[in-house]
Amino acid sequence: MIDQFFDGGDSNGWDSEKIVDLEARLMAPGEDEGVLLGIDDVALLLQGMAFTEVMSQDLPWIDSVRWVTDFVTEELRQHWTEDEWRGLS
Repeated sequence: MIDQFFDGGDSNGWDSEKIVDLEARLMAPGEDEGVLLGIDDVALLLQGMAFTEVMSQDLPWIDSVRWVTDFVTEELRQHWTEDEWRGLS
């Protein structure tokens, strides 16, 4: 499954170039600067979080992983309408 992550765009929509670009933008700003995320960026982050949740299901801290995933998902998804999210897929 991890090799699909680096294949440059599979059915999950993961593209290594997009991941590297997003990582660079998230790491680049100064301490008091923000980062503007588009819906594509958020979708990529949420896919990564879902992957982490699935891969952590047998670990003792899975409840914490689920809580963080649910919280972050709710916080990020609220900035776009359901129609915009449906149009993304």
